[in-house]
Order: sequence, then structure tokens, then C-alpha cells
Amino acid sequence: MKKLSQLKIYAATLLVTALLISTVPKLSAQDTYQRPPEVIAKLIEAPSTPAVSIDSKAEWMLLMERPGYPSIEEVSAPELRIGGTRINPATNGRSRQNPMTGLSLKNIKTGETFVFANMPSNPAISNVSWSSDEKQVAFTHTVENGIELWVANIETKQAKKLTEAIVNNAYVSAYEWMPDGQSLIVSAIVDGRGPQPVRPRAPKGPVIQETAGAEAPSRTYQDLLENAYDEALFEYYTTVQLKKIDLNGNSTNLGQPDIIKGYDISPDGQYLLVETIQKPFSYLVPASRFPFNYEVWDSRGNRVKLLAQIPLDEVRPKGFDATRKGMRNVNWRADQPSTLYWAEANDGGDPNLDVTERDIVYMQSAPFNGQPTKLAATSLRYGGIVWGDENRAWLNEQWWANRMEKSTIIDPSRPGTPGDVIIERPTTDRYNDPGNPITVKNQYGRYVLKFDKDHVFMSSVGGSPEGDRPFLSRFNLKNQKQEILFRSEAPYYERPLEILDEKANVIMTIRESEKDPQNYFIRDLKKGSLTAITDFPHPQPEMIAVNKEIIKYQRADGVDLTAVLYTPAGYDKEKDGPLPVLMWAYPREYKSVATAAQVRGTPYSFTRVSSGSPLFWVLRGYAVMANTEFPIIGEGDKEPNDTFREQLVMNAEAAIDAVVELGVGDRNRVGVGGHSYGAFMTANLLAHSDLFAAGIARSGAYNRTLTPFGFQREERTYWEDPDLYNYMSPFMHADKVNEPLLMIHGEADNNSGTFPIQSIRFYNAIKGHGGTARLVMLPAESHGYAAKESILHMLWEMDSWLEEHVKNATTKPEGAKIDTKDR
Repeated sequence: MKKLSQLKIYAATLLVTALLISTVPKLSAQDTYQRPPEVIAKLIEAPSTPAVSIDSKAEWMLLMERPGYPSIEEVSAPELRIGGTRINPATNGRSRQNPMTGLSLKNIKTGETFVFANMPSNPAISNVSWSSDEKQVAFTHTVENGIELWVANIETKQAKKLTEAIVNNAYVSAYEWMPDGQSLIVSAIVDGRGPQPVRPRAPKGPVIQETAGAEAPSRTYQDLLENAYDEALFEYYTTVQLKKIDLNGNSTNLGQPDIIKGYDISPDGQYLLVETIQKPFSYLVPASRFPFNYEVWDSRGNRVKLLAQIPLDEVRPKGFDATRKGMRNVNWRADQPSTLYWAEANDGGDPNLDVTERDIVYMQSAPFNGQPTKLAATSLRYGGIVWGDENRAWLNEQWWANRMEKSTIIDPSRPGTPGDVIIERPTTDRYNDPGNPITVKNQYGRYVLKFDKDHVFMSSVGGSPEGDRPFLSRFNLKNQKQEILFRSEAPYYERPLEILDEKANVIMTIRESEKDPQNYFIRDLKKGSLTAITDFPHPQPEMIAVNKEIIKYQRADGVDLTAVLYTPAGYDKEKDGPLPVLMWAYPREYKSVATAAQVRGTPYSFTRVSSGSPLFWVLRGYAVMANTEFPIIGEGDKEPNDTFREQLVMNAEAAIDAVVELGVGDRNRVGVGGHSYGAFMTANLLAHSDLFAAGIARSGAYNRTLTPFGFQREERTYWEDPDLYNYMSPFMHADKVNEPLLMIHGEADNNSGTFPIQSIRFYNAIKGHGGTARLVMLPAESHGYAAKESILHMLWEMDSWLEEHVKNATTKPEGAKIDTKDR
């Protein structure tokens, strides 16, 4: 009877949703792209800082010129949305790319910069990669009808084209260097492939799916296959012929054409691990979960061994710690010439089963004839291995349900022998995060642990009550004690990147401050010297004089919170009085009050205003609360979302009180906004409190019954707890949204759960109850917005909304109202 009533609730929800379907009316202001005030537009049009790639010896630096935002014409170019991926049919590559426009080389020691000769005209550069010996750099160049492969020689400073536009980068990676640096394995379009399949003028029959008792809960994936024609297109564009191509352009086919999901060359170059997608395809999950084979090929493309046949991954146990059955995460050992290792679930992939050994890790060496060797077992879910030497490797495991992670040093020469646990900690605890191990290149060009006797070197974000202070340490594997070798000091935010000598006396860092953009440095810890190796200028000088600070406060239940507060240049609260406020946030779940209350971020990081940032409005006279902490906490047996709404309101009320008590914010002129789950937060705050003058919600999901098998970090399904879904869905409470809400959504949003219809239906629900709302649908845009025209228009919409409903608000918020009656 209970299950029947739950189904009735769900059916009624769908009926209400269906009744609200209507055509979104033409909005009142305009139907062309608009431009925001110049002080905002200028930040978007600021030049991009080059991307950087440095060789392992810190001798050469690649500088890759990045273009500005692409045009709407580029973003709206034809694309295929099939199999959970998006393909540009004109180039046989991925769609929505924004390639780099230049490539130069800098000698780090002398500072001299070189431009490669014979580069392509009008470069459109992607997939840049050093060869193993770091004497060459490969990259792809996209032209109108495809993708070419190029190489540039570091010694001669010459570039040359290796192939015509034959590269197939629609699904699989474009290429991989052979270990000797003299040739590459390239994903190529099949020779003589022929034209694209033609869409049938009429369907051959209905599309049918069938289930027969197996439970198969699935998230709400988008861009899935829908019919036989989609299947034909997917197979056409993703079928690859692997080719071995040397530096003179000589080419040899490897194996037969196939739908290749991925491939990896063994460290000694004698074998390839190849994943080939099989049929039947699925209309329920993306291509990453289609059936596939793990195969080992020799260097001539002959199949040596079929390792495993992985079935269609539609049926999986419930929970974020669930995984599929069978071999997974297959890779080559970085410290051996040709040894594979992988994990297999010992619990059938079901996190609800009580087992001692959760996953088992196996390995097998060439020629792959014998039985696999059991290397290790994990008590949590396997999370990967960082290889060291023949006696030491770093095994990672984690468990999402209690936010725990564990690291163990195992001895590969003694398979099956339990290792020494060296780290076991909550993943959300920044203050006690020892960091991740530093790796260095070995003789195979692979990265392995850097040892100093019984020590490794670690790089950590360095969380502290003063904010993040990254550090480099020497970590004792025997007693787990850390010796801090370097730690970032105020007023800078400096992160260690590479160790450049044997004892970690010389390191490379990237350093920034509030006023100084990110630049690269060589730091000699023994001599105490610091040498800049880049000098990138401030790209947005308008932001130099903006004030920035981390503010700390408490919410009503005593949980410590923080936000990064920005105020306009020259602002004096005594003379200028309180400002209108824009609060921007994103809720995050925690299982511990202690870790939720930790300070995140740093007051010393450089502020580069990107398209999705709220910081534009500090130049328009607002106080901006960025990275406003909105923890949702559930300790012990309690789940965070059980009190989601109450905690949202407590977080918001505390943040408003804090900025008002500082004398900076005007309580009657506070706007709130967020993107994705932050949009969901915003809609809930307007429905369940009267704290804000207005809200801005971008690319959100508002009706959780449309994501019935879980969402964000919620594992429970709609049928297990329909009250929770209704309690958390602002769509169900649209009649309570009595503050103005601006909603913006990309018409081509492909993020799981945030279907564009979510915003359309929520807008109609608010309109149907007489609320104030505006819905802006951006053509061709996905979950994040890419085209310059779209971004400028989005900023115009947000600025107009804030000016009308926040800065010049005519009504005053009433205060907090927390609805608990329907939970």
C-alpha cells in the first residue's frame, strides 16, 4: 500500500508538471544579444594569459597562446549529440573546442624565447604533448575539414606536418607517443570510409526497450543514443584505424578498424592495452558504459590476449560507492617494462555487502599466459596506485559514504602481503591533509614516486585557520612524520610544482598575490633565492585596487563559516555607508561539523574575473560575497539533506548578519545567486525565506522528481523517500517564491539532471502563481556558457536584474522564514 501511494505521488507530480507545459512567452525587453556596461565588458575582453607546459628538467617552457571567447557562430556550429558525447562532424573531432592560437618556446635559464618555424597559418592547436625524451612536441591542428598531426623539434625550433587531416579525435585520444620518442600511435579515420550514413526518410519501426526484473537505477544522462540512425552515426564517427607514424611521416596500420575507447602503450613500447567498444549499444547510459573488451596487442597490432569482455554497464548496485563487476582500471605498471595491473570488486560492486576485502588488485606480466597474481586487497573502494620501485608502491582507497580515504605502502615483490597504512583520514579535513606524493620521470618516461631513503616528498594545499598555505614536505614512511621544507607565506599564495634536484633544495613554484598574477619561479631553498621565469602582466588592472578579505562568522547552531568579501576600490564604510550585496554560493555536504567549519581558500590568491564569476559587480558598487560557505551537515546516522532547507536558511542568515554587522552590507539590498546546484540553492532560499531582495539562478534543476534515482550527493531514490524529494524541490513550492528570480539556462545543457526543461517548467510554475521571474534561454549553450555573445548577454541580464531589484529595490525583505511542516 505504501509503495502504491508513493507511485501515486510520483504520478501526480508528473501530471502537475505536464499541465504546466506551455510556450515560454517572448520576453519583454529584446530578442537580440545585449552588451553589459563597459566596466563589465572590458573584463571579458581582457587578453588571456598563455598556458604553460614545462619539461621535467625545467630547461624549456612551452608558451601556448589562448584565444578569447569563441563567437556564437563557432559555438552553434553543427554537432552530433550521441552516446553521451558531442562530435563535430566537419572535423571528426569533439565539438565546442577553443583551440590555442600560438606556440612558442622559452629557454628557462637564459630567458630567450623562440618561435617555431614553419608553423601552420592561422593555428588552431590542441592536444599538445612532449615526447618521452622531451626532444619533440606533438600537437594537433584543426582545419576546416579535419584534424592534422604536427610535431615541433626543440633543438632545431622547426615545426612540420606529419599527417593530413586524418586524425579521429571524436571519442578516443588523438595520439600517444611511443617511448622512444621516434614515432607515435595515431587515431586515424578509416581509409576509404565513405560518406556519413543518411537519415532514413521514414523509420523502419518503433524504438523498443525492455527490462525483465533486474534493478537498474540510472542517473539522468543526456545526449544518449535514441534510435538505429544514432547508432549508425556513432559507429561511423568513432571507428578508428590505429596507425604507427614516424617523425618522417611514414605510416603503418596497427590492427583492424574498431570502435576504440582508449589505448595505452606499455613502458617498453612492446605492447598496447586497447579497449574496444562492443555491441549492443544502450539508449539508457552513455558510451563509457557500453560493452567493451580489454585487449593486449603487440607493437605490430596483433592481438596477443583478450584480457576481459566487460558487459553492458546498465545494472549496477545503488550508491556512490557502487561499481561494476569484473576487471576495471587496467593500467601498465610505471616501474616495469610490461606488467598490467587492475582491480576487481570482491563485493560484486555492492557497497551494502559486509566484506573484509572490498576490492582485490591483480597484476600480470608479459607474455600474459599465466594466472594473474593477487597483489593487494582493499577494505575501501580501490582508488589507484602510484608506483615507486620494486619494493614500494602507494595504494589509494576511499569510501564516499563516510568521506574517508586511506593510503598504504605495499611491497610489489611480496604480492598479497598486507602493507603499512600511512594515511587514514576524512577527505574533507583540509587542516590535516598531508598532501599527495611528488613523482619524477623514470627510465621509461613514466612518473614514479620520488624517494629519499625511507621518505617521499609531499605537496599539500596546506589548509589552516588562516586559509590555505600550500607546503612541500619530506614524509617519513616509517613513522608518518612530516618535515616541512617550504610553506607559502603571506602576502603570497605559492604552490610547489616540481622538485628540480635530488634533495629538494631547488623547486619550481607558481606564485601569486592579491595584486600579482600567477607567475612561475625557481626557488633555491638552501640559498634562499627566488628567480622569476615568467613575467605575465596583470590582465585586468581594473581589479588591482579592489579590496578583498576572508570574513569569519557563525551560524545559529554554532557552526563556523567563512566568505570572501570584496568591496569597491576606495570604499570607506564610514563615509560611503552600507552597500548593496551580491552573495554567491554553492552548497556542499559534510559528515562532520569540525571539517565543515574549516577555513577554505586564501585571501592572497590573485583575482582573475572569469565569465561565471560574481566579481564583476564589485566594479558596479556592490559588496560581493564570493565562495560563501553553505555547508549541509549530517553527522552519524543523519544524512545532510534531512535538514537541507533549514541549514540553507541558517547559512544565509548568518552571512547576511555578518556583512551587515561589519557595516558593509545593507540588509534590505542583498541579492543571492548561484550556478547549477547553486541555482537550486537560490530557488530554495527564495521559496523558504524572505532574506533576499532578489535571486539569480543559472543552469539549475528545480524538480527533483525528474532525477528520481539520486542527485548531487543524495543516494536515496524518490521511491525510498518521496517526502525528501518534495521537501527539497523548489518547484513544489513555487507558490512561495515571492521575490524576483532571474533564471538563465543553456538550451543545449548536457549536464546530468539540469535539463533545460527544468528552468522552463519552474518559470511557468512561478508565473502561474503570480510571482516575478524572468527566463533567459541561451541558444546553443551547454551547462557552462562559451560564446562571447552569450556571456556578454548573460552579464547584461544579471546587471539589469541586480540594478532594478537589489541596488534600487523598492521593497524590504521580511526576514527568515523556515518551512518545516512538509518534512
